[in-house]
Amino acid sequence: MTRMPADPDTFVEEALDGLVLAHPDELRRVSGGVARATAITPGHVAVVIGGGSGHYPAFAGVVGEGMPAAAVCGNIFSSPSAGQAVQVARAVEAGGGVLFSYGNYAGDVIHFGEAERRLREKGLDVRTVLVTDDIASAPAADRTQRRGIAGDLCVFRIAGASAERGDDLDEVERLARRANAMTRTLGVAFSGCTLPGASSPLFEVPEGRMSIGLGIHGEPGIRDVPLQSARELAVTLLEPLLEERPEGHASRVSLIVNGLGTAKYEELFILFGHLHRELASRGIEVASPLCGELVTSLDMGGVSVTLLWLDDELEELWNAPAASPAFRRGAVDRSGVPAVAEVATGADASEEPLGQRTVTAESRRDAALARRLLSAARDAVVREADHLGELDAVAGDGDHGIGMTRGLEAAVAAASALDDETGLAEVLDAAGDAWSETAGGTSGALWGAAISALGRCIDEGGASRTLSLPAAVSAARSRIQTLGGASAGDKTMLDALLPFERELDAALADGRSVADALGRAAGKARQGASDTAALTPRKGRARPLAERSIGHPDPGAVSFALIASTVAEVVLGGTEEDL
Repeated sequence: MTRMPADPDTFVEEALDGLVLAHPDELRRVSGGVARATAITPGHVAVVIGGGSGHYPAFAGVVGEGMPAAAVCGNIFSSPSAGQAVQVARAVEAGGGVLFSYGNYAGDVIHFGEAERRLREKGLDVRTVLVTDDIASAPAADRTQRRGIAGDLCVFRIAGASAERGDDLDEVERLARRANAMTRTLGVAFSGCTLPGASSPLFEVPEGRMSIGLGIHGEPGIRDVPLQSARELAVTLLEPLLEERPEGHASRVSLIVNGLGTAKYEELFILFGHLHRELASRGIEVASPLCGELVTSLDMGGVSVTLLWLDDELEELWNAPAASPAFRRGAVDRSGVPAVAEVATGADASEEPLGQRTVTAESRRDAALARRLLSAARDAVVREADHLGELDAVAGDGDHGIGMTRGLEAAVAAASALDDETGLAEVLDAAGDAWSETAGGTSGALWGAAISALGRCIDEGGASRTLSLPAAVSAARSRIQTLGGASAGDKTMLDALLPFERELDAALADGRSVADALGRAAGKARQGASDTAALTPRKGRARPLAERSIGHPDPGAVSFALIASTVAEVVLGGTEEDL
């Protein structure tokens, strides 16, 4: 990723622009991602997929006829925002409803879930099918907790083919769920991947070893073992997959060998041959296989093996005609299919403004303080971005520092763009939306929603700002818990936020000043963040790599404590008029 340097901040947009220029007959640019260039038949279902970029051909490369209608494309390894998902869905919705499908990652679930809620409020029928094919990410008993990796392609393909032939939304959803239930994947990494602009990989595999159970967001595997020959590796990857063969479907399978970024095709073919022969020796027929780069992880050295167990209805859809930049089947009849005019990009017109409200002098003063606090928080996070990334790379994808920086920079810009007569709620609403939109990922969604809830609650509290502050922090925390589904002890930012909230309440109840109370609460947040080093993660991307994270504090908790401390310092250095 460093051989042809590009601006990391515009990397995704430039890549998508180039992709569309390279495939003008199949793709068009829409705000938030890409869509098929040809029109969807009126009344048909629009299948919309997506996730973080860095996985090409997933997700944008498999958009087309007989495939998903559009892809929502987030930053590298970061989920797209709810606003992006809404915009892309509205760009392709044709009257038959929308099916969202994406890998089971916390940030994607939060953002696409919020998009589904917004679209339903507009009267659209929207469903979601999560992909959960990675057997290394959770035991079979907890299959719904598994993440989606190369099996994404199987679910997306089946759903797209079903929609193309005119199945209604109930049937498209049913078949997508069936495809997911019949798909299993396991992968191995030989080397880590490098983010655009970075000088070193997110993780390293020890010399002479390989990492079993990798993730496609740059996460290392769950255990390192000595390197094996292609013949041995075929058995190592196949055995756990066959242990989970669906009951009653053990004789016919589509074998999919997927390169993660730098494995050469010849090597993939050698592995494929061993896998094919091993399956044949067990009486399992391989039908309509795939071998190549399908769901990558930038320049990661690695390979994954997917088994899609076939029955008659799945096999018919798997082999139906399709035309997309990276996946083709048969011949697609384009006679009479019109192209779609370019859809203008820009803000999502479906978003509702806050509406008219009376802006008090107190609200304007709080808005000015909020701008100062956001700027200070941004500066603090920029200084610690590398450290936050290093913490995140222990059991995640290493992008937490980058995401927090981008989110805060966007929040500061959005807040600064509003005039001085704007009140606190409007300022933090704009900042929260910009944070979520730009940062993507779980933290982007949570921080964006939290500061929006904070501003609204303080404004609704009226003139007694000191009394409304604890309620506002409680509202922000409640919004984070609702969206993220985490609790105390799950090794998330809540483990710093909850002690902060308790200490703030207690200090203000004792009659301490806001500045003193914030300082005391920030100290508790720092302690809470430090204490997460001893915890085992139960939520998010770090969960499959729980053992690796023990001994290291949670990056989300650390960044919260950093921001809380920065806020306390700014307030402590202010004047009584500021408060």
